[in-house]
Amino acid sequence: MATEAAVSAAKINYERDWVVPARAAYELIQQGALVLDARGLDLKKKAPLANSSAVVWEDLAEPSLPTKGRLLSDPNVVSKKLQALGVAKDRPIVVLGDPLNGWGEDGRIAWTLRTWGHNKVVVVDGGLQAVQKEGPLNILPAKAGDFVVSPTNKWEIKKEEIKEHLPKKDLVVFDVREPREYEGKTPYGESRGGHVPGAKGLWYKDFIGKDGKLLPRAELENVLAAKGVTKDSNIVAYCTGGIRSGWFTTVLNDLGYKTRNYAGSMWEWSSQPAAEYPLVKN
Repeated sequence: MATEAAVSAAKINYERDWVVPARAAYELIQQGALVLDARGLDLKKKAPLANSSAVVWEDLAEPSLPTKGRLLSDPNVVSKKLQALGVAKDRPIVVLGDPLNGWGEDGRIAWTLRTWGHNKVVVVDGGLQAVQKEGPLNILPAKAGDFVVSPTNKWEIKKEEIKEHLPKKDLVVFDVREPREYEGKTPYGESRGGHVPGAKGLWYKDFIGKDGKLLPRAELENVLAAKGVTKDSNIVAYCTGGIRSGWFTTVLNDLGYKTRNYAGSMWEWSSQPAAEYPLVKN
């Protein structure tokens, strides 16, 4: 796991490491990594970090319900948006979030970029606050990037595939929303309440300690084992719009679990015919 193995930027293995400790992230930034400030919906009303590129998940997703959680599908539009942020094919990217007060936006952005084919993207264990404790951040200014998207389905799943697999019971499906949502409440605009049949409830913030950092690897693995998960499991995560589940997918892939995010999540699933896309309540 990156939070234990990668103690410096030089030791990061981007294929394996999706989450890195603050020291490694600090070194990456000092070496010229692009910094994406992804601290949530109000970021554009605040002052983003100097020389960073401010981004919210909505910038890279479909604009309207019920498909608001899904990623933009036009590769030309996406490439231009990312290039304007400074995303380049060979420049590492550090995505900074606010684990205690946010919704996992940093994990969603990192998952998005990896799904679109960028293979040098990491989030920081503990977010911006942890990195700032390492020293002053000397961020190189962003400039127009040259990255062109090349989407992969390795870390994404669509509603049709989930529906197809439900009777087979060969997916481990995690609902990472709040317990009240899992039980049927609809506080964020879902058309119907409940959870996907067979889905395991696991609020994503149960993975985060009071300091904003991930709990120790052994504790996280014990939680997953108690849910019947192994490294061979075919794991799927969803939430309301694929934000919290994007974070969860990022963390589980860093831990070595094969995990895909359902970006459409409950906004999309609950808008479909109930007979084909069922929900159950506890």
